[in-house]
Amino acid sequence: MIGQRDTVNGAHFGFTDRWGGVSAVPYEELNLGGAVGDDPGAVTANRELAAKSLGVDPARVVWMNQVHGADVAVADAPWGDRPVPRADAVVTAERGLPLAVLTADCVPVLLADPVAGVVAAAHAGRPGLVAGVVPAAVRAMTGLGADPARIVARTGPAVCGRCYEVPEEMRADVSAVVPAAYAETSWGTPALDVSAGVHAQLERLGVRERTQSPVCTRESTDHFSYRRDRTTGRLAGYVWLD
Repeated sequence: MIGQRDTVNGAHFGFTDRWGGVSAVPYEELNLGGAVGDDPGAVTANRELAAKSLGVDPARVVWMNQVHGADVAVADAPWGDRPVPRADAVVTAERGLPLAVLTADCVPVLLADPVAGVVAAAHAGRPGLVAGVVPAAVRAMTGLGADPARIVARTGPAVCGRCYEVPEEMRADVSAVVPAAYAETSWGTPALDVSAGVHAQLERLGVRERTQSPVCTRESTDHFSYRRDRTTGRLAGYVWLD
C-alpha cells in the first residue's frame, strides 16, 4: 500500500507501491491513475484506500492532469467541481491539504518547507526535466514564502539510469540541458537518469535536504512500470503539512 513514508517537522511524505487495492489485471492492485483504462470505480476505491492508509481525507487530495510539461498550479482547496488543471506541479500554502502526483517510471518529486507552511508535488519525466518543472515548482514555493534552504525534498520510485535506455541523440539533447542525467544502461547502451537530473537541479536551487528512493520501477515487481509493461497502473506520491 504505502511503500515509503516519513515525516519531517510536520511535513508528511508518502509513496505507494502496487499492492493492497482492488484493480484487476493488468492494473493489479492499487492503480491510482484514472486515465490508463482501468475501471473508474476501482480507481476511486483505490484512492480512498490509499488516502485512508495515510490518515487523510480522500475528498481533500489535490490531483493534477499531468501532461509532461512545466506548468505549476496553485491550490488553496480541493478542486471540487472545478476542472482539474493541466499541470505537472501543484503547490499549496494550505496546511492539511494533501497534494498528489502520479507516476509509473517518471520521478515523483515531493517538496516541503515546514516553517513557511508550503508544499509541492511535481511530475518529472524526461520532458519535464528538460522543461524545468522542478525549478518551476521551487520558484512557485518561494513565491508563497518558502526558502530553498529550508525545503525538504523526497523523490520516489522511478526508472533508474541502468534501465532507461534512449537513443544516443536523445541522451545528448537531455544531458546538454541537465548534464547529471547522462547515463548508460547495465548492458552498455545510452541511457538517462532522470532522478539524478532532478537532484542536480534541486542542489543548484539550494535545496540541501534531499532523499532519493533506491527503488527502480522497471526492476521492481512491487511497482508499476510503463516501460516494462506498457498497459499498467500508476503509483502516487503524497505530501502535506500538519
